[in-house]
Amino acid sequence: MPNEPPALPHSPVASISTLPARAGVGLKPEHFQEILATAPDIGFFEINAENYMVPGGPFHYYLGRIRERYALSVHGVGLSIGAQEPLDTDHLTALRSLLDRYQPQSFSEHLAWSTHGPTFLNDLIPLPYNAATLQRVCDHIDQVQTELGRRMLLENPATYVEFAASTWDEPRFLSEVVRRSGCGLLPDVNNVYVSSINHQRDAHATIRALPLTEVGEIHLAGFAQQVDANGDRLLIDTHGAPIAQAVWDLYDFTLNLTGPVATLLERDNEIPAWPVLLAEANLAEHRLRAEATQ
Repeated sequence: MPNEPPALPHSPVASISTLPARAGVGLKPEHFQEILATAPDIGFFEINAENYMVPGGPFHYYLGRIRERYALSVHGVGLSIGAQEPLDTDHLTALRSLLDRYQPQSFSEHLAWSTHGPTFLNDLIPLPYNAATLQRVCDHIDQVQTELGRRMLLENPATYVEFAASTWDEPRFLSEVVRRSGCGLLPDVNNVYVSSINHQRDAHATIRALPLTEVGEIHLAGFAQQVDANGDRLLIDTHGAPIAQAVWDLYDFTLNLTGPVATLLERDNEIPAWPVLLAEANLAEHRLRAEATQ
């Protein structure tokens, strides 16, 4: 990348993440009572911020009790970091209130956009990777980190189309965002695999090209498979299936480069019974412990 611009000024913020280098799962209402009754040995829980942006109610009741025992990660899906419009300051204020209330060990958002004017599209839409997008994303991250007083993690998206307007590949774009904004990285290994199949890229080369020294958390999830109009495989990031062996293999490759890192198993659809989800988390926990002993 010729004539790299200097890093943008940004407010000093906390370290990337203080989550334990263990496996965690997304906290779901279906499991609230069983978690409190059984006190499972698990590294942390993660919530979607937007589900808790209300002053009270049962979600806060159970989260407050669970937070007393476990580390917490908060994952945003509504900031629309890549949108052309300014960030929603009301949303950002509500997010700060939530983080102040629960003091999570990690906060993350997506390299995507989901708003157009007053309309929220309820999806994480990818971006063209070019200079205009870079400036906008870095400006928004700087605003978020300044307002929240903490360093955020940025997650790579799962993509199904690529933009002719892109001038950089995704790993290099992410590296530049991290360098200029001072944010951390949340590599979603499933998203890397999904995108690599959809765009016929080398998933291992993508992982190697990411700024791995800035990783604060890793995500794993399941996908669905379809066939596109050309008869090629098309993977969809559904968070509704067990983690595929190919994703576990890519996760092993990633851990060999990063060392043990807090790892979340995402399951937002077809949510299984708690023992099934915990058993899958234990597969990641086993890998983390094995990596820690090497």
